[in-house]
Amino acid sequence: MLLGAFGAHALRTRLAESALSTWETAVQYQLIHALALIAIGLFLRLNPPTVTPVPLTVAGWSFLVGILLFSGSLYVLALGGPRLLGPITPIGGVAFVTGWIALVVAAFR
Repeated sequence: MLLGAFGAHALRTRLAESALSTWETAVQYQLIHALALIAIGLFLRLNPPTVTPVPLTVAGWSFLVGILLFSGSLYVLALGGPRLLGPITPIGGVAFVTGWIALVVAAFR
C-alpha cells in the first residue's frame, strides 16, 4: 500500500501517464499476490500438516518470485529504468500462473 500511495502522491506529477499506469499495475499485482501469500500462511498456520504440502510450497515461492520479477521490473521500468528489463516481466507473469495452478492443485488435495 505504501508503494501505491507513493505512486498516487509523489509520482503523479513526475511520471508520464503511461509510466504511472505501469506503476499502478505493479502495485495491483503485488497486492493481490501478497494477499495470496498471507492466505497460504494462514492456512498452514490453522491447518498444520505433518509435512508441508508441495503444491502450497510451490505456490508460495512462485508468488514471491512473481512479485519480485513482475512487479519489481514494472517499478523499475516506470521509473525510467533500462528497457532490457522488459523481458523479465513475463517471466514473473509465468511465476504467477504457476503459483495459481499450484494453489488450485493444493485446494483439490
